[in-house]
Amino acid sequence: MWVPLWWWPAALAVGALLAAEVHMGAPGVRAWLPYVILLPFPIWALYWSSRMTVEVVRDNDGAGELRVGRAHLPLDVIAKCAAIPATAKSAALGRQLDPLAFVQHRTWVKQMVLIVLDDPDDPTPYWLVSTRRPEDLLAALAQPTPEDHS
Repeated sequence: MWVPLWWWPAALAVGALLAAEVHMGAPGVRAWLPYVILLPFPIWALYWSSRMTVEVVRDNDGAGELRVGRAHLPLDVIAKCAAIPATAKSAALGRQLDPLAFVQHRTWVKQMVLIVLDDPDDPTPYWLVSTRRPEDLLAALAQPTPEDHS
């Protein structure tokens, strides 16, 4: 879930502006050192913000888990799932948000998926996950397991 492309030049411009502020009137090493130190920072920050992945992993016997960044959720505790359209995103993250919910939100991603849990040992009622392809995630979560066929 990469940040929008226009963020990259904007972040580099801000880094260059800060480096220029430090550089003003400094001769020698102090003239180029702020650029070496400050310009990599926005690149790292945007890369770090973009590194979250959302995937469904299944093993050979059909059991699996949903992985969102570093968080893992067994598929057998998922009760139901639904896509949250961009028009309902602010309500889902605002007045309707349960304080115990697990939220992985990226502001530049318009759609979200609501994953309701059925686990008596977990106080988390549901997960809200940003994804660019909610239909694909819902389809991957809905794939039948071998237990469903027997």
